[in-house]
Order: sequence, then structure tokens, then C-alpha cells
Amino acid sequence: MISRVLIGALALLLAANFIPGIEVMGLYTAIIAALILGLLNMIVRPVLIVLTLPVTILTLGLFTFVINAALFWFAASFIEGFAVAGFVPALLGSIFVSIVSAIGNALIS
Repeated sequence: MISRVLIGALALLLAANFIPGIEVMGLYTAIIAALILGLLNMIVRPVLIVLTLPVTILTLGLFTFVINAALFWFAASFIEGFAVAGFVPALLGSIFVSIVSAIGNALIS
């Protein structure tokens, strides 16, 4: 669990370096943001996916990217030191963090 949070924090720091519009003010903020994003993805995301199931089916699953970006942007709205400038950086950031976290978790497992 701790390694997954640290990988998520590293992914957030990398996203802040590579994607314009995402700012993370240090490792501590990245760890807190990774914890919050993990909780949101574990609790809120399944509820949103069930509620938006018709739209998700119509878009052949692409609406899940919108849900991920919205949760990424939502987390940045109340975490001090973690900022996302808009929807496009949130979308790119959520995709980037998901890919880097998946690769990192696969390497650790």
C-alpha cells in the first residue's frame, strides 16, 4: 500500500514536470494528493461509473476518461499546493498518472 502511494506521488511529480497546467509544490503535497486521489478512485469513481453507465456505453467507454479527469481536477481544488489549470491538463494528467502508476506497480509486483 505504501509503495503504491509513493508511486502515485512520483507519477504526480512527473506529471507536474511534463504537463503544463499542473503544479505540485513538493513531495509532501504529492503524497497527500496521491492518497486523496486513491480514496476518490476507490470510493467515488465506482459510483460515478454506475450513475453514468448509459453515457459510458454510448461513448464505448470513453466517458471514463472524463470521470477520471473530473476526479483529478476535483482533488486539486481542495488540496493546498496541488493545482490544475483546467479540464485539458486534468485529462492529460489523469491519463499520465494512470499510465505511470500502472507501469510502476507492475514493476514492483
